[in-house]
Amino acid sequence: MIIFLRLLFLLVLASMLAVTTWASLRCPLFGVPREVFTHPWFIATLADAYWGFITFFVWVCYQWPHWLARLGWFIAIMLLGNIAMAVYCLALLFRAPRDAAPATLLTRQNQGRGGFGWLLAAIGVIIVALA
Repeated sequence: MIIFLRLLFLLVLASMLAVTTWASLRCPLFGVPREVFTHPWFIATLADAYWGFITFFVWVCYQWPHWLARLGWFIAIMLLGNIAMAVYCLALLFRAPRDAAPATLLTRQNQGRGGFGWLLAAIGVIIVALA
């Protein structure tokens, strides 16, 4: 199961990097026309995505008891979305043995201040600033 999950999240990460790179080369991040940005389905899709990010972040909060780690991951997830979420899952999955039970990954708690989350948060800030 761990190998399947690794492949799944590698696919998520690769496809998100590909589609965001493609979109960035075609149109600036904040160049969405007003008629698109104010369209009800655009707004509904954004709400759906960000509530999904919040749901994932609740799990991250369970895994990282330190508030500093939580803050770094929150910024990373809100700015990078599924890219940050896939990286988070891959980090867990590549630290786990191949025969680990998925339940172990879901319930594992981490220590520290989440330096990797802060690295992704910084990358997200840079990307948004350059957009």
